[in-house]
Parts: sequence; structure tokens; C-alpha cells
Amino acid sequence: MASPFDQLRKILKHEARDGYRNRIVIGGMGRFADHWYRQARAVLKDQDPALLLHLETIYADLRRYEEADVEERRRLVEQIEARIQEALGPERATPRPAVPPPPAGETPSLPPPAAPSERPPGPEEVPRPSRGPARPKARAASPVPPKLAAKVEALGLEAPVHGIYGLGRERAQRLERLGVRTIRDLLYLFPRRYVDFRALKPIHRLRVGEEVTVIGEVMEIGSKQTGNGLTVIKALLTDGSGVIECTWFNQPYLLDRIQRGQFIVVSGRVDEFLGRPVFRSPEWEPADRELLHTARIVPIYPLTEGLTQRLMRTILKRVVDYWADRVEDPIPAWIREAYGFPDLPTALKQVHFPEDWGPLEQARRRLAFDEVFYLQIGLLELRRRWRSVPGRALSFDEAALERAIAALPFSLTNAQRRALAQILDDLRSGVPMNRLLQGEVGSGKTVVAALAAYAVFLAGAQSALMAPTEILAEQHYRNLIALAERWAAADLPTPTIRRLTSGVTGVERAQIYGELAEGTCHLVVGTHALIQEEVTFRDLAFVIIDEQQRFGVLQRAALRGKGYNPHVLVMTATPIPRTLALTLYGDLDLSVLDEMPPGRQPVLTRWLMPDERERAYAFIRRQVEQGHQAYIVCPLVEGSDKIEAKAAVEEYERLQREVFPDLKLGLLHGRMKPEEKEAVMRAFAQGELHILVATPVVEVGVDVPNATVILIEGADRFGLAQLHQFRGRVGRGPYPSYCLLLAESPSEAAIARLRAIETIYDGFQLAQKDLELRGPGDFLGTRQSGFPELRLADLTDLRLLEIAREAAEHLAERDPALQAPEHRRLAEQVARFWQGPAEPS
Repeated sequence: MASPFDQLRKILKHEARDGYRNRIVIGGMGRFADHWYRQARAVLKDQDPALLLHLETIYADLRRYEEADVEERRRLVEQIEARIQEALGPERATPRPAVPPPPAGETPSLPPPAAPSERPPGPEEVPRPSRGPARPKARAASPVPPKLAAKVEALGLEAPVHGIYGLGRERAQRLERLGVRTIRDLLYLFPRRYVDFRALKPIHRLRVGEEVTVIGEVMEIGSKQTGNGLTVIKALLTDGSGVIECTWFNQPYLLDRIQRGQFIVVSGRVDEFLGRPVFRSPEWEPADRELLHTARIVPIYPLTEGLTQRLMRTILKRVVDYWADRVEDPIPAWIREAYGFPDLPTALKQVHFPEDWGPLEQARRRLAFDEVFYLQIGLLELRRRWRSVPGRALSFDEAALERAIAALPFSLTNAQRRALAQILDDLRSGVPMNRLLQGEVGSGKTVVAALAAYAVFLAGAQSALMAPTEILAEQHYRNLIALAERWAAADLPTPTIRRLTSGVTGVERAQIYGELAEGTCHLVVGTHALIQEEVTFRDLAFVIIDEQQRFGVLQRAALRGKGYNPHVLVMTATPIPRTLALTLYGDLDLSVLDEMPPGRQPVLTRWLMPDERERAYAFIRRQVEQGHQAYIVCPLVEGSDKIEAKAAVEEYERLQREVFPDLKLGLLHGRMKPEEKEAVMRAFAQGELHILVATPVVEVGVDVPNATVILIEGADRFGLAQLHQFRGRVGRGPYPSYCLLLAESPSEAAIARLRAIETIYDGFQLAQKDLELRGPGDFLGTRQSGFPELRLADLTDLRLLEIAREAAEHLAERDPALQAPEHRRLAEQVARFWQGPAEPS
């Protein structure tokens, strides 16, 4: 006899397996009890009165269930099961008197809804699935075939992935495109996002656009071919409250896997077809298995051709269940406890198959901490090694240096004097200097570096300044030559300064090589040409690297290698929040120029709409008529159909022909020959050109005090830091200056940047804002060569950076070289992190 008691037994069975947590049915057991009681009374009203007595007793127990603790709930379930067996009679009783508790770590199977012949359940009756993956009772089954098990166990996490069940060499080769070669790589192939399919609803309550889960019985399933040969699988699913159509495309094998009468779980976004809710290509699973693709927080992995999400999740589940507990946690327990981080096996399990958003966030934060922590340990080790080698203590004529400072055409700011004093102390100390000089455009970094190089010259040694572009190298060279001329005029010893870039060739290049080797060239300014094998120095004691974030670690090391452990000063015009600077450049001491020279006034900045372009041109003309000059910056050199941006070449021709035919315009871009760039820059600096039309090379290319206005086309395509550097090209003289921003159709994020730069003039405040708006990837630009990859760490999370730095410093105090036995795994992991993952093919 089909009975309401049968349905209740199924619910109680799964409630027991779920640990008596009262979440198997929506709304809890209390709401279910009321609905079940009304249904049971209707079915049993003409039955034996004894059955009705059992019904009343069971109903009373169900009503008590919700308020009971776990132990009381267990007794109530056993008691109800016993009453059901008594009500059904001995012929239908089971040999076990009670529903046993679930084995530790076992995930409950989902009970199927009532069959169509039974009374339809109400919306609160729909069984709720378990909210997370089960934890293994002991060890999960090995994910590799027995023949390979011994070999894989010997190799451990470094075992190749092709031995995993269901993978094979062909799929392993596809995984290699994602940088995955070993089991460790697979464990650290983190999901790129997650979809929450835990919202379980009856079919009759579905709403279009929801991401939900439905449990039901397959009423019909079939296939048809479309006109273009596409196979369409359609299934009708019912849960007793309604029917919904599920459609899959080009998956004919589903006809063998999904059978009529089967209970399945379906998760996906509800679409609409002819006014009816439907599922298109939803995830699905049999209702009697542990759920991996549905009814949970489902991970979405990066893919490549030949791999699917279902395959990736299936493989990762096998690997995580078996291998996560075998991963030894390298982070000392005292650090984990101090900052409240979960252990590494738990973090790996939760980041792949989270039980809930809370544990997922804890797992991601722990793994992000690992990355920044390893980064900090490596940087502190670089610092320790750098300082452990004896440096050269330079002795120079202090009085001559003071006279050189007095000969400058301006007075140093307090910030410049402070930074110079720190650098000179390093040069005298006998410990190799490794210092970052940070200051925005116009703060006077080059003068500080030049005075330090002059001190090195007075000590009888050589210096080298490496810049990322020829234009910047040329500007540094001209500025240094101007300073040398003033020193010569003051009857001071004067260094020989040379320029070495790719544009210097032939006899001139050979002559510079010889002067560097002989020591008669005291200061050389150049680009990557300085690190060519042919370049040798007689006595290189001081290395200056400008815009150092544009150079890779190996390039910086190559220049240092030209001397014997020389002093190193790196400079950046990109203001970076101090905490982030300590994270990225933790091996460096930090000097900050947070003060602008006298006379620099804020550049009035305005964002203009496209229809205000003519107003901007009229304003530029008025400035020129007053005897000043202007920049017009365009994003590209040549036109592009894909990017709607003003091209400098085309714009220069249009402006000269149509807008400013009576003015002298110049053109500057990165594809010009060095001598052409030099001629244009010289003409603009000497006032021979009224307007300079340029690509972003003007960011660091020209310094003209008479320029009072800069118009930036496509301003929405630049970050705040770059816009601020553009703005720094004007306002260098005593005249009021202006920055005009033109954006065709900015996004919401770009609008936020444009509004920020209109009101914020401090470079460090803008840098923090830029970091918040764009994120670390765009803020920092292309990842530096040799800099470890950060997969989960968010460099805008300054608190995480602080605690990672703090933990690394505490560890360095205890064991700076990580030589203690308990730190062996940590040392291995830091070395692996800095070595970096294999490059995807």
C-alpha cells in the first residue's frame, strides 16, 4: 500500500545522513510536518483508527523536532521510525529498528520527490540537498590506476597528471596549455569563479533569470536533428508541482545516461520559451549520487580546447579528495594561529569545492596570504644576501659636493635634501646600497640622482643611469650636461658624461666603449644598450635605474653585474602606496620625495564632452596668442579599425590643415628615428613650435616650462597614474596651466577616473585611487620579468600585505635563512614560488 509513511521514511533517512541538521526540506521539519499531516489525514481517513493514532503520535514528534538539539533529534527519528514500522505492520517492517547516523564524512543522497501517482508535495516539501562536499572518512580512494599507484606515491605531488583516472596523455597535453603538468599544478589550478546552485525551488515557483536547482522525475526524453545537423536533446522533468523542459545541444550520449522515470538534479539559469520557463544546457546529475555539478556552490575552472567543466570538476574532485590531505602545510602553526588561517589541506578543499561562501573566503585569503608571504620571504632574503656581501665605502670631497649643490639654478627641497642625505650615508657605509627613490613627475628625482653620481665621481669611480626609452635617456643626458656646464662654470671638477642608446652606432659607439673600459667616461646614460655583453666598465660603483618597474629583475641584475657589487638606486615616477611599495620592493630601502619644488602650482584639470572639442581648440589658440605652447596627446601612432582612438599622425595632419593652419605644429611618436625625435624636441623646447602633437612618449619625453596646456584625446583609455604624469608636463613654469581631458564614450570605471583626476592633485592619493579603481594588474602594467605570479593575492588588500610583511619579518628574526628542520618545507615552497610555474605552451 502506497502510504504517506513511505515518503516520511525517505525524508528521515536523508535527515539522518545529513547529521540531523534540519535542512533536508525547505522551511525545516516544522513546516513539513504540518503539510505532511494534512496530506496523511486525507489519505488515511477511512483506514484503521489505529493508524490514525500512530499518525497523531508521529505528528507530535515531528513538531518537537525543530526545537530539539542534535541528540534529541536522533532519538526522535529513531522513535518515529519505530512507530512507522509498527503502523505498517510486520510484513513491511525492516530488520533495523532505527535509522543509523551517517558515517563520518558521507554525503547524503537526495531523496526523490513523490511519484506522480502520489499526492503532489507542497513547495516546502522539496528536499534540500547537502550544502557541501563530504569529507572522507579516512583516505579517499586513489585517483590513479593500481599499476601506477606505487610510482605516483613515490613521486608525490610532482607526479605527472597523465596517470590520473579518466585523464590520459591526450588530455594531459591539453592541461599543459593551462600550465598544468603535475598533480601539484592541478591542485593549484584554482577556479576562476563560482556559481551558487543551492537555491532549491519547486518548478511551479521558478522565475525567469534565476539560477536555481530543481529535483524531479524524467517524464519524457528524446532527440531531434535540426536543419544544420545539430542534435537537440529534450527532456520533460516533473517534481509534482509542475513540469519544465530541459534542452541540451550536441550531446546525443545523454539519451543513454538519462532514462525515463529516473530522478535527477538539474541546476542552471531559468530561460523563457513561448512564455514557459525552460532550462537550456543545464548542469545535471542523478539524484542518488554525491552532487558535484549541481545543488551546491559549483566551481568554474579555466579551460582550453578539448576540456569541459564537467570533466575538470570530476578530475579535480578525485585529486582534491585524495591529495589535499597529503599536502604538508609549510606555514608554521604559530603564524596560522596568530592570523586565524585554516591549514593548507582545508584551504585547498574549500577553494575547489566550498561548503559555503564563508569557508571559501577563508580559504582564498589563506592561499592569497601564502603568495604574498612567499614573496616577502624571498625579497627579505634578497635583501639579506645583498647586504651580507661587503660593499664599497666611498670617500669624497664633502666641500666640493656642497659647492656643486650651491651651483644649481634652484634650491633643493627639504624632501630632496633628506633623500640625498640617505643616499650619501649608504655610499659611505660600506654596505651595498639598494634603495628606491619614489616621487611623482616634477619632484626632482633626477637632480638627487645626479648629485649622488657627482659624489661617486669625486670618489674616483663610475656611474651608469639606465632609462627605459631613448626619449627619457635623451632628456636625462641633456639635463646632466646642463648641470655639468654649471659645475664647470663654478670651477668645480667636471665629470665626462656620455649617452649610449641603440641610436648611437659606429665610431661613436666604439669610442664610448673604450672610454668606459678605460675609466675616462665617468657617467653614462643609456637604455638596454648598457647591458650588452660588449659594455665593460673600469670601476662601476653606482647604478641608477629610472622607471625601474619597466625593467625585469634579470635586466637590473645584468647592469649591477657590470661592477663589483655596486651601489644601486632605482627610481620611479609612479607614486605607489607605501604598503604596496614595501610589498613589491621589499628588498629595497625607501626614500620618498613627497614635496614639490617651489613655484609648481596645481594644473587646473577639466573633463570635456566630445562636443566641446572646438572650445578646447579655441582655448589652446588663446594660450598660444599669449606666447605659450601646448601639447595634444593621442593614444595611437596609426589608425585602427578595432580601437576608436585618435591617431597621432592623422590628427597632426588634420589639425595643421583644418584647425591651426596658421600655427607651427610638431609631431612626436615612438616610431620616429632618434635624430628626428631630437630635432622635434629641441624645436619645441626652443619655442620654434607652438603645438606638439604626440603619442604617450611625451609622458617622459619633454620638459618645457613655457608649455601651459595639455589636451589629452581618448583620456578614458589611460589610468590615473598616466594621466597624472601627462598633466605633469605642464605647470613647470610660473604661468597658470591647464589639463583638458577628452573622452568619446567612457565606461563607468573611466568616468570615475576622470572625475577623480579633476579634483585630486596629489600623486600618492591618485595612486591609491587608481589601485582601487583598476586593480593591481592594470595599475602595475605588464608583469615584470622574474617577478613571481600572484594567482589569488589582491594587491589592493593592504591589510593582507601588512600581515604578510609582518609575519615574514618575525620569521626572519627567528630563522633568516630557513635552515631549521621545521622550516624545510617552507624553504622548498619559497624556492618553488620564486622559480615560477612552467610557461603554458
